Amino acid sequence: MIYVFKTTVTTKAQVKKLKPLFDNRLVKSTWNFDLEDKDKILRVESPLNITRIVATELHKQGFECEELV
Repeated sequence: MIYVFKTTVTTKAQVKKLKPLFDNRLVKSTWNFDLEDKDKILRVESPLNITRIVATELHKQGFECEELV
């Protein structure tokens, strides 16, 4: 399943900071940010429901996110 989130992540440095966290928490998943998109999209492909994990981890790091459906 592909999950899409609108985020407040705006820089490559922020993505780099999140990489170890996401790599550790989103096992069996692939993810990427589209910082060129006006909504700073995070896409996650995962066989698991990762919505709560993504929201919790981003909020802990000071970012906002909203799942787009």
